[in-house]
Amino acid sequence: MSNSAPRAPRRLYKGWAPYLFFAPFLLLTAVFTIYPLINAIILAFQQTNGPASRVFVGLDNFRYVLTDPTFYKALGNTTTYAFFSVFLQLPLALGLALLLNTEKSRAKGFFRLILFSPNLVGQIFVGILFGVLFTPRYGLINRGVQLLIGWGLNEQWLGNPALVMPAIVITGLWMWVGFNMIYFLAALQSVDKTLLEAARIDGANPFQVFWNVTLPSIRHVVVFVVVTSIIGSYQLFELPLALLPVTEGKGPDNSGLTVIMYLYDQGFSAGDLGLGSAVGWIVAAIIFFLSLVQIRIAQLTD
Repeated sequence: MSNSAPRAPRRLYKGWAPYLFFAPFLLLTAVFTIYPLINAIILAFQQTNGPASRVFVGLDNFRYVLTDPTFYKALGNTTTYAFFSVFLQLPLALGLALLLNTEKSRAKGFFRLILFSPNLVGQIFVGILFGVLFTPRYGLINRGVQLLIGWGLNEQWLGNPALVMPAIVITGLWMWVGFNMIYFLAALQSVDKTLLEAARIDGANPFQVFWNVTLPSIRHVVVFVVVTSIIGSYQLFELPLALLPVTEGKGPDNSGLTVIMYLYDQGFSAGDLGLGSAVGWIVAAIIFFLSLVQIRIAQLTD
């Protein structure tokens, strides 16, 4: 038997050192997250005329926004962009990922870089670039359309209210398809190859393999990309601002106005930060609701 004395239980260190190391994170979170969040909640119930003048107005800011036709115009434009982001942009991104998800192609790395690179230059640069491409007669897009279908050489893409939103959607496609393709490509590379091979041996055609094996295997990434695309769509601001500089991002008849641009106009151009804060909380509620619906649908399909 050992005659050694039992070891005393280890005492927890109660000094201040751990809290001092943790303090910078808490301080930054309080200054840049918690305080702005609380201030935004308070501002939503106030009318302001600059940062120094505040008057409590209760729910009047929300009533004004929810009865303003311009807000619903902006919401409709943004929802249209979000719709095409989900049902046009993401299928294209997934299709490109499927094409590049092969071990036979030696140039797949090059094509990945080319397709992803538009996302590296920023929305302002892309907006200015496509503003030139949409120029009537001399713009590359008008010339391409004219060569393909024989009309459109003098089409005013950015001056026609019916074509402003298609122009924004096309610009968004060029910028974001490659970015979302990277997510899908990473997910496809993690699909179990034995499941794919077993499906092919059982006689499944390529579509059946994709629908019954590949898509269920990457469904969580699909949900993530759909949710982030919706969130990004409802935060659209810089792209139409750079694409439509003459109308300050709004387009003719507000055809390019987004909800964040509407927020900017109310909060900063008009100077009513309280009204802008109310718009921000309404947009946040819309994004939260749509994200919750998407996540719930994904849970039901598991």
